[in-house]
Amino acid sequence: QLQLVESGGGLVQPGGSLRLSCAASITTLRYYAIGWFRQAPGKEREGVAWISGGATQKSYADSVKGRFTISRDNAKNTVDLQMNDLRPEDTAIYYCAATRIYQDKGPAHQYNYWGQGTQVTVSS
Repeated sequence: QLQLVESGGGLVQPGGSLRLSCAASITTLRYYAIGWFRQAPGKEREGVAWISGGATQKSYADSVKGRFTISRDNAKNTVDLQMNDLRPEDTAIYYCAATRIYQDKGPAHQYNYWGQGTQVTVSS
């Protein structure tokens, strides 16, 4: 059973950076596309960044394009989200999720496995 664990969240000032990491419980994460999603209080969960199993395809939400970068290390079974130039509106719980088939900006309902989330707070 695939399990995902996020880490790296925290409190950061506007304009700052954080790097989130998603670690998998299996050694075959390369067969899964990974998405990073976030949910702010009172808002729906939204997709942020997506990456295919072989890292040949990536996509980003318009709101984070140019600021966030998704990457993966299949040898370590991890997927990272580098977040730069953070803004207060980036405050949310961030989740990584896995699915077998990659789709650009794939919606949350296509993802079968989810981590527990990590809190990101951007505030001065």
